[in-house]
Parts: sequence; C-alpha cells; structure tokens
Amino acid sequence: MHDAMPTHPVLGVIGRSGSGKTTLLEFVVKELAARGLRVNLVKHSHHDLALEPPQKDSARLRMAGAAEVLVASPYRFAIVHELRGAPEPSLAQQLARMGPADLTLVEGFKTDPIPKLEVFRPEVGQAPLYPHDPHVIAVASDSPAPADLREGVQWLDLNAREHVLAWLLLQLENKLEK
Repeated sequence: MHDAMPTHPVLGVIGRSGSGKTTLLEFVVKELAARGLRVNLVKHSHHDLALEPPQKDSARLRMAGAAEVLVASPYRFAIVHELRGAPEPSLAQQLARMGPADLTLVEGFKTDPIPKLEVFRPEVGQAPLYPHDPHVIAVASDSPAPADLREGVQWLDLNAREHVLAWLLLQLENKLEK
C-alpha cells in the first residue's frame, strides 16, 4: 500500500472519550449526505473488531487463514483484512483503500498531521488537545473560548450544531486549507 493522501479534503475529528465526537459526526454526516455530498468516514478503534458472528462462513474462512475476506450482498460489502502480526496500516494507507468522496472524516488518528476539529467539553474532566496540536484548526465546545486561544483556531459552539456544519461547509469550499 502507498502513503499518498487522497485528493479530496480530509478532516480529523478528535477529542477525549465522552466529549460528543460521534454525536456531532452523526449530525454532520446526515446533513452533508442530505445535501448530496459523498462523505467517507474512518473510525479508529483500539479494540479488536467483531464484524461477523464466529460461526458464519466468512469468519470461518478468515480464521482458516484467508488474508482478506470480502463479504458482499445486494446492500453493502465489507472487506475484513487480517493483519496477522503485521503493523497497523497508516492513515494514508487506510485512506488509499477508500473510494472517492467529497470529504473524508477521520475519528481517531489524533497524532496524524491532518487538519482537525476538536470536540472539547470541560465537564469530561480532561485537558483539551488543541493547545499542543498545531493541526487543530477549530474547536467545538460548550464553553467560551479562552483568552489565550491560538491565532487561526476557530472556536465553535458545540450546542449550535448548525453553526459547526456551516463552518465545515465553508471549509469544504476552501478545501480545508490551513
């Protein structure tokens, strides 16, 4: 696999566990799709993935040693690729496997050097990520912007999801330039 980044915009959505990333992403994806945009999503997990019951043929064949199993139906298909001790592919390698899109949203991969939107809620009880990540271009939060916010970081109201969406649509027009 190669490490070329896609030609379409990619935006990372980062934040601490419980901050509301998935809830915001669900809203944004639904709204963008309703506008006719094709949105891809990469969701990183630190856990093992159980995508099929172990007794199903595809799981049995994968466990028998198949490197990849593509399960296809009239409704969707999925590729299950066993790493079998190989290193986890980079974000760029994962993105290269995906089809074309108007935007790819990435949840996780928080250390990758891509433009990012951080979802930050102080009540989660953990420090924000944006002060130490120069790739964070916006923060969606339910708290006011701090006085020492780094220049160039947009502060968005997490409780006004339509404003976050408007910001994202503007970024898409500008191709998520930094």
